[in-house]
Amino acid sequence: MDGVFVEQISYGAPVLKCVRDSTDMFLDVHLMVQEPRKQIGFFADAGASLIDIHVESGCDIAAALREIRERGVKSALAVKPKTPVEKVYEYLPLCDMVLVMTVEPGYGGQGFIPLTASKIAKLRQYADENGFEGLNIEVDGGINAATSDIARAAGANVLVAGTALFGAEDMSAANRLLKGCANS
Repeated sequence: MDGVFVEQISYGAPVLKCVRDSTDMFLDVHLMVQEPRKQIGFFADAGASLIDIHVESGCDIAAALREIRERGVKSALAVKPKTPVEKVYEYLPLCDMVLVMTVEPGYGGQGFIPLTASKIAKLRQYADENGFEGLNIEVDGGINAATSDIARAAGANVLVAGTALFGAEDMSAANRLLKGCANS
């Protein structure tokens, strides 16, 4: 987060590098920045596994997605709740994933926006009907045990949960509920 695209500012590539040095886990970096092309190299070099950029950012989206892939990193395109999902369609050949924001980006703890479920479903249908059956659809914002079911039913297969996990008394049980496991 750069304080421009969204109001908040978050950690940068040096922190990611420290995380990468400690794990071989998949690291998904969501760039909520106005000019993602200025940041792609830093995060790719720091060890990102996937870099998400916003379709609403002020850059050449296709060039940015190509640059991410040229650096050997998976690419993703994020879309805010008020932006029509059709804005991402032309870029799907350059995407490993699409992130549908289910809250306005920038602040944790917000509630899931119910209308985003139809956006997820529309994207899943378009992807399946147009040769992108394997496209990962990620959701971020207000994801908890109840909304994870809604998001998965609409077609999402990657869930980002912050408050539901980090605010839980038993993170492991909360994680099982997010995955739709009845026996928590």
